[in-house]
Amino acid sequence: MKPQPLEYTWLDARETVTVSDLSRACGLSAAELDELVEYGALQPLEQHRAERLFSAEYVMPLRSVGRLRLDFDLDLFTVALLFGYLNRIEALERQVQSLQAQLPGYELSTGEGADT
Repeated sequence: MKPQPLEYTWLDARETVTVSDLSRACGLSAAELDELVEYGALQPLEQHRAERLFSAEYVMPLRSVGRLRLDFDLDLFTVALLFGYLNRIEALERQVQSLQAQLPGYELSTGEGADT
């Protein structure tokens, strides 16, 4: 039986979650999370504990890929690839926002320059 996802609306990315909490939060089993670790998609913060700890920043992206997995019947290798791509997209979006903030006359509300 698959664990039911918990309804987290926000988690501090500086916090940690156990593998069992992460499993409940994202709807993937602990064995599936272990397989994602084997694929290199997830990195535990402390490998040598009885129950592995992960950064809480994994919760929301894993919930997204967990939903996509169910919706499209994806295997775990595809989930690992998708998780990596979603993280890369998020990092690139943050980089674009940072660069746009450095542009003179850039309006954040419209995403366009002030003179257009």
